Amino acid sequence: MVKPFPLQTLLELSQLRMDESAKRLGELLAGEQEAGARLILLQQYRDEYNGRFVVAAQNGIGRDAWSNYQSFLARLDDAIMQAQAMVAQSKLRTADGQRELAVKHGKVKAFDTLSQRHRSRELGVENRKEQKMQDEHAARYFQPRDEEE
Repeated sequence: MVKPFPLQTLLELSQLRMDESAKRLGELLAGEQEAGARLILLQQYRDEYNGRFVVAAQNGIGRDAWSNYQSFLARLDDAIMQAQAMVAQSKLRTADGQRELAVKHGKVKAFDTLSQRHRSRELGVENRKEQKMQDEHAARYFQPRDEEE
């Protein structure tokens, strides 16, 4: 009978942690995509608003309207800078998550390799026992019998 792998609990725990890390990485990637989409929307809105400002300026606008356009464009620029910072932070967190997953995967692979080696050794022991039993059985079968007279 094959002995169980003594580190099976650690193998299962490391697999669980790797799965959790993979899930977290998925969430980080989704957050990064969301932050990128938000940035793109802000940039598009700023371009549209700036276009309206240019058209209004060409048609002639008052000082108050000019000031309002400039003020709002400045706020949009601030929001874009914040969104860019969020995208950069999100990319760093995603890269950290990828590294963490790689480390966890390495641990699982190491425990799995140990498990496979253990199983191979145990199967070898079992095969040798079985071969020994067959050899003993064959030796008894072919052993010369004393003839009773």
